[in-house]
Amino acid sequence: MTTAVITGATHGLGRLVALDLARRGFDLAVIARDAAKVDDLRAEIGSGVTAFTADLSSLEDVRRVAEEVDARYDRIDVLVNNAGIHAFSPRVTPEGMPEMTAVNYLAPWVLTNALRDKLVASAPARVVTVASEAARQVREFDPATALTSAAHYGRTKLMNVMFSQELARRLEGTGVTANCCDPGFNTTGLGRELPFAGLLEKVLHALRIGDPARGASIITRLATDPAFADVTGGYFSVRDAAPLQCPGPGRGDVQRELWETTEELLVS
Repeated sequence: MTTAVITGATHGLGRLVALDLARRGFDLAVIARDAAKVDDLRAEIGSGVTAFTADLSSLEDVRRVAEEVDARYDRIDVLVNNAGIHAFSPRVTPEGMPEMTAVNYLAPWVLTNALRDKLVASAPARVVTVASEAARQVREFDPATALTSAAHYGRTKLMNVMFSQELARRLEGTGVTANCCDPGFNTTGLGRELPFAGLLEKVLHALRIGDPARGASIITRLATDPAFADVTGGYFSVRDAAPLQCPGPGRGDVQRELWETTEELLVS
């Protein structure tokens, strides 16, 4: 059985990706905060969905759920780091991390590294991380302060790109690829914290702006398309999977520096 682990699969792009992977015959391991929403997804898909409950803002919880997933499966063929939040007010986790940084960057980092041995043992395998156009908003980047200073959505998404490309270098020769993508503008889940978000989403949907199916397609393509079987270290656009460059502040040795800074933070 081909197994895919996916975060953020109970709504938005992740839900569409989960449905597509299920149609392709994948056994799905869905990591979500709300078990009831996983039940809804399972009802829609049928068999082949296993729920793992975790709060991705808690790195302790991420480590725990990674152990559960690792123990449950003999192999993992695809890991999709899709879950993310765009908060409009700053919040700090009980562990003292900016919430957006914890969910958008540190959780994928911890989960992927915890499952690394299983991915390598399952090779060929793929890691797909969902970034965002917002990464281009970042004008400067300092690894020494990026993890603990006030969270900025674009910066967390730039770190997704940097993480994915550094991961690809560290996995070179293992048979595990690591790529990331910009899924474009999508209305699903748009600004959930805003009081008018539901109405705005309906208007944009009626105008056929931000079709989430389009955004989900690039994620699924990186996870399954034979054309990407040997491609690693890439950053791809929703527009015909065109290759993108990592935004300037996140290129070069700073990717390694961010990785090492993250390691130091998480073991301290």
